[in-house]
Amino acid sequence: MAGAREKNMYMAKLAEKANRYDEMVEFMEKVAAAAAEEGKELTLEERNLLSVAYTTIVDDRRNSRKIVSSTEQEESRGNEDYAADIRDLRAKIEDDLTSRCAGILRLLDASLIPSASAAHSKVFYNKMKGDFHRYLAEFKTGSEREDAAKSALAAYNSAQDIAMAELAWSHPIRLNLCLGFSVFYYRILDSPGQARTLAKQALDGANAEHKASRRLMQCIENNLELWTPDPKLDRSDDSDDSDDSA
Repeated sequence: MAGAREKNMYMAKLAEKANRYDEMVEFMEKVAAAAAEEGKELTLEERNLLSVAYTTIVDDRRNSRKIVSSTEQEESRGNEDYAADIRDLRAKIEDDLTSRCAGILRLLDASLIPSASAAHSKVFYNKMKGDFHRYLAEFKTGSEREDAAKSALAAYNSAQDIAMAELAWSHPIRLNLCLGFSVFYYRILDSPGQARTLAKQALDGANAEHKASRRLMQCIENNLELWTPDPKLDRSDDSDDSDDSA
């Protein structure tokens, strides 16, 4: 008989297929709660589904806010008949955004980050924490925006420290971190120079690793070409360049 964790995973996948992401979030929160009760961290599949669920519902509301905010600016130039109603709608969307971001941030702080053991999981969750604080900083003002930006920076820095020590430049999670962190510098901190520096470091590091990998792959391919037509080929011609691995 399937346990609660397995059942909620099944329902979360079904909700995703049906484009019912609010329900998907609810099911994945139950999965996370079950994992916490068991004293275990989420599996890779569970972690990715949780991220998809929350990112999708928050992105949907971020896009809604952009549309309404743009319309509000247009109408405020000469049509006050609708301005108040538009402001109310924007405020409602922002309240919803705040609630959704707060939900995943509580989950990250309460169980997901503390239970993470592997380096890639720690980077993933801290990067996720930085992202959702960044989403809050996009529309908050005053001290609330400042607090969200500070929290995002702290989370991104935590993820960056672990990534630099434990993950290759070309690791997808590290590259994803560099993407989110550079966007944060550019859009939230208004630091295009730092954003460019971070992005260039990521590209240069990943390209260097891929260059070494491509060289080794070429050696392997050369060996295959040598070995395939003549199995009795002198082994002294084999390529063995493992000392140059990344």
